[in-house]
Amino acid sequence: MSEAVTRSVHSASTSPGLLASLDPLLREWLPRQRWFAGKGRPVTGFSLVAATEVLPWDAKLGLLHLLVRAHQPLVPTQSAATHPADCYQLLIGVRETLPPRLAPALIGRPTEGPLAGRTVYEALHDTRPADVLLEALRSRARVGDLRFERDMRQDIRDGLVPRLVTAEQSNSSIVYGDTFILKLLRRIVPGDNPDLELPLVLSREGCPRVPAPAGWLLADLADETYVLGVLQPFVQGAADGWELALRELAKGEDFSGEARALGRATAEVHTALARALPTVTMGRGQMELLVDGMTERLEAAAQSVPALRPYAPGLRTAFEALADLAGEGETWTAQRIHGDLHLGQCLRSPSGEWSLIDFEGEPSKPLAERRMPQPTARDVAGMLRSFDYAAHSHTPVVPGWADTCRAAYCSGYAEAGGRDPRTDPVLLRAYETDKAIYEVVYEARHRPDWLPVPMEAVRRLAVSGSS
Repeated sequence: MSEAVTRSVHSASTSPGLLASLDPLLREWLPRQRWFAGKGRPVTGFSLVAATEVLPWDAKLGLLHLLVRAHQPLVPTQSAATHPADCYQLLIGVRETLPPRLAPALIGRPTEGPLAGRTVYEALHDTRPADVLLEALRSRARVGDLRFERDMRQDIRDGLVPRLVTAEQSNSSIVYGDTFILKLLRRIVPGDNPDLELPLVLSREGCPRVPAPAGWLLADLADETYVLGVLQPFVQGAADGWELALRELAKGEDFSGEARALGRATAEVHTALARALPTVTMGRGQMELLVDGMTERLEAAAQSVPALRPYAPGLRTAFEALADLAGEGETWTAQRIHGDLHLGQCLRSPSGEWSLIDFEGEPSKPLAERRMPQPTARDVAGMLRSFDYAAHSHTPVVPGWADTCRAAYCSGYAEAGGRDPRTDPVLLRAYETDKAIYEVVYEARHRPDWLPVPMEAVRRLAVSGSS
């Protein structure tokens, strides 16, 4: 790497004025970002976890890599011991003035501290900082606490033109020349992030259903490693499953063939994960904990969404039936799974092959929970709910479309996995019920117009024995 990229690093102790100069700007800018998790609560302050000068800030173009904790008031059910302030990864560009093409990336102009009088902005909108990140991955650079790694079996060419993905998402992504996509995680926690861990495992297993990581960005801080980003092959011309389903619905086309193929792809991934990583048996004790969690989420949801309350007794029977089976001695196998599977997490290549992406799981959940073995029925239930959502995104709703896709998906899963998820209706109903309850709360808070979609599923699932 060039001399400019390897300049020294400033830690929190050696840059006391850096964060102070950015603080008032970040308080306004950060909560407006799609990936900011603490919406609805004011930011009361920041603390600096790490600051790395990737390109010198006092040059024509500077690049600062920051890990920053955003402090906010806790909700009544939280404590500071169990809910530390969220840590965010920020890439801050520094210029004298901002060219018009970068106007949407503006953060502001600090009035004090080392950056006073300069313009700071979201660096991922700028091609030069994006180039620097790819070059660091190509060369396996170390810049202070930042460590850039790569799979040497994959060729990362230079000269790939970067472009920021502007679609709303919970992280940020840069596409390089339709060859690679770099996903930069925004909400950072220490430990093995499944978004890197599981694709690496599947690559070693030779599973073609998940793009193999070509490079990854880590931070080594205080004897802990943080996964900051993953570079993977970009599937050029691919359509994500959500967009494809809506397109076929709009044309009045049957989607069951794609649903069946997607079921096969899901089963292949599950089979490879079970082969590569330990599985566990869930008996009465483990299932009681699982059911207790589902029941607690139902009770909390019924308190916050009055429309759910009439259906709560019927929904509770889904969890009680699962507890009864466990009490009779039934056991289930748990393994590593995707954890947040839906149509938007699937890509179909122009050749018709399906891939699964985004193994991060639900970012709002603790990392340890996201890495726990779970029954594969949880992934299946997430996809079944996604077919339901797609069907209701089209007006008028096509009768039977979701049911046909759900059946085809399960059939495809059985073909590749050897077991049809529908042969365990009690477990599948419990997971689908839990997912629908989550959806009700989400829609009530964020998209009230969509609330009828999960509520229709709630009415179906509240009937004892429905699946």
